Amino acid sequence: MAATPPLVPPLVPPDPPTSAAGSGPGEEPVFDVLLSGTVFLDIIFTGLPRPPAPGTEVWAEGLGSCPGGIANLAVALSRLQLRTALSAAFGEDAYGDFCWEVLSEQEGVDLSYCRRYYGWHSPVTVSMAMDRDRSMVTHGHRPPVSADEILNPPPRTRACFVHVGAEDERWVSQAKDQGALLFADIGWDRTELWAPELLRRLERYDVFLPNDAEAQRYTRSDTPERAAVALAEHVPVVVVTRGGGGAVAVDSATGEMVDVPGLNIAPLDSTGAGDVFGAGFVLGTLSGWPLAHRVRFANLCAALSVQHFGGSLSAPGWVDIATWWRTVSRRADDDLKAYSFLDDVLPGHAGVEVRRASATIRLRASG
Repeated sequence: MAATPPLVPPLVPPDPPTSAAGSGPGEEPVFDVLLSGTVFLDIIFTGLPRPPAPGTEVWAEGLGSCPGGIANLAVALSRLQLRTALSAAFGEDAYGDFCWEVLSEQEGVDLSYCRRYYGWHSPVTVSMAMDRDRSMVTHGHRPPVSADEILNPPPRTRACFVHVGAEDERWVSQAKDQGALLFADIGWDRTELWAPELLRRLERYDVFLPNDAEAQRYTRSDTPERAAVALAEHVPVVVVTRGGGGAVAVDSATGEMVDVPGLNIAPLDSTGAGDVFGAGFVLGTLSGWPLAHRVRFANLCAALSVQHFGGSLSAPGWVDIATWWRTVSRRADDDLKAYSFLDDVLPGHAGVEVRRASATIRLRASG
């Protein structure tokens, strides 16, 4: 039996950069991961007995507020002790103040490449969680400036996580030229045409992480497994998530295929679980773990996140991961034994307890 490659535990990041200036040629990356996208204020209702019908009122058992959208991924990465930088627009309103404060002061996300805009209000999403799924209503407008205008040039980073949209962004190619690994996901195609031309645009990316519905529609495949194999013809590493059913991954360079089942964890709210999965996979990739360990770690992070409501603030920290492993490690379960690599990668001191979504959008007085 071949020896397992040595595992490299994640490094505790240095103090966040104090300047937005990119590093010069040949210098070390300033960040581990660079993100760009839209930050929403998420308002989450949980425990709804049924969807609201016209002319009626439904009371929810739970309520939470937290930054959403690209903030889901930013917080999940930062809680895994990756130096995370975000480029986004923020409104000059109470919602923008709240999201900025949570991301910067509470979660340690670097906002040097973010901008505040007067007269542009913060986008808002209301999420209603029921029957192990959710429905959402969103309102917002396009940001006043593009990411290419802010990230010109982008700072040096070990990786970028990109939401592939209708148009290619210049900063992504620049980051790639500077040596960054490119991770990508994709959203639901509103046109429902699922144009295969998109797959050709994925060829410059290193890792692609769609969900099963997206992967099957773009590849015209009847299973997530066949979709993953088809996508691996375009991207070196493909991971297709299956919600509570785990994930399947293919490494086209080695021919390795990994199929990881879901964990038996009762979900409360699945908002942001895909982003949390992506963060876990990025951490494992940057740490040089084997493919199977990367998928299992990402699977665990997502499973722990659905036990809390809210997208960004449901993401686990190392304390949550260590607590889970201490709880289940002695169980006689072969699926759980596959997570024994956690003994080698958990930090010596797992950090501080993370904060969860709260019902009230409160602004703490400064000074």
